[in-house]
Amino acid sequence: MRLREVEERKDEMMRQLAVCESGGHGASERPIYGGRGAFVGRFQFTPRTVINYVQQMDGRTLSVKEATTLAHDYQQAAELAKFVIFEKDGAFNWPLCSRKLQMTQQVAEIKALAAATGGAVVAQQSSAR
Repeated sequence: MRLREVEERKDEMMRQLAVCESGGHGASERPIYGGRGAFVGRFQFTPRTVINYVQQMDGRTLSVKEATTLAHDYQQAAELAKFVIFEKDGAFNWPLCSRKLQMTQQVAEIKALAAATGGAVVAQQSSAR
């Protein structure tokens, strides 16, 4: 049950971040660009940022075109943003929205909830033996 709450909190944080960065969340009928074309998609990634973090996340090497396509795909971009924020402590990649949304505090709360959930799962598994 708590694991579901952790994922829901992460998803809500991604929605908040997308709205802060691009004014909306979810799929868009047309490509979203910001910063005179330097930033792409709802999460306003640069293609180079996408390339670097995808390489770290799953080992894939993307071209600039592939990175741009991924950044425009809300679900893939949200998963990448989660990785950046929760696995790489990379909320700094969104300096204004990070402060506005108090992302450091949200991340700490979600990580604490996840740790408590992990402990509960281990306890349940141990007692089942």
